[in-house]
Amino acid sequence: MLRTINFMGVRNIAFAVTMLLTVLALFSWFQKGLNFGLDFTGGTLIELTYERPANLEQVREELVSAGYHDAVVQSFGATTDLLVRMPGDDPMLGNHVADALKKAGGDNPAVVKRVEFVGPQVGEELRDQGGLGMLLALGGILIYLAFRFQWKFAVGAIVSLIHDVVVTLGILSFFQITFDLTVLAAVLAIIGYSLNDTIVVFDRVRENFRVMRKASLIENINISTTQTLLRTMATSISTLLAIAALLFFGGDNLFGFSIALFIGVLAGTYSSIYIANVVLIWLNLNSEDLIPPAKTDGVDERP
Repeated sequence: MLRTINFMGVRNIAFAVTMLLTVLALFSWFQKGLNFGLDFTGGTLIELTYERPANLEQVREELVSAGYHDAVVQSFGATTDLLVRMPGDDPMLGNHVADALKKAGGDNPAVVKRVEFVGPQVGEELRDQGGLGMLLALGGILIYLAFRFQWKFAVGAIVSLIHDVVVTLGILSFFQITFDLTVLAAVLAIIGYSLNDTIVVFDRVRENFRVMRKASLIENINISTTQTLLRTMATSISTLLAIAALLFFGGDNLFGFSIALFIGVLAGTYSSIYIANVVLIWLNLNSEDLIPPAKTDGVDERP
């Protein structure tokens, strides 16, 4: 039989660490702000095609040599197609960049397929819609958990998810990692991952309330968390290994996405134990909260 680990014995220390990380993340967020990418700020997009497979690093060096230091180069479909994105509101910027790449192309010249300019208004709409999507996701989760479990579980899960998002965005802000649509997708994925982890623990807590009627809430949480620990560790480690592979071998295009997921999985594993469960203790969850209200039959008072 697996020995029960006293997770909640250090909950006050964990709470102090949580508050410190959250405050630092919020300070960085409001002091430095997020380093929004071209998806949100606007800029120029150039699609190029080459006769033979293009070397991304070589193209980046050619752009830097031409004076374009902020260009983002990525593969687009086939290995002979590239997409170049860079800041700037000059409608002719795309043509200038294309001319510079043609001159430096050597025996594998670039051919421009299209040049588009994305204005900042479009970027602001994407940013607003992304934030709205995140809020709607949190709202939907709150409603689902309130019906699926009980409102105290819903509050614990939402506080846990907000912590994960704040810490992830705070670290991205501190290191000024580019925040684009792929990173936004990673943040939304973090919400789903962390919620799944939390629900597994909550489900076991609810089951153990029915089995161990004399156990206190803290004992129940310690036993439930211990019982789900192997599952949590297996899931988290396997997920982190896959993310690490993307982080080291995915290239610059997937760096922001991978690092956001990596931070989020670590934060989500931590918060499902030391935030979601601690909120249940603060709200004094008990077995009576999980008992459905008794239905009273109407009394016929007619004479």
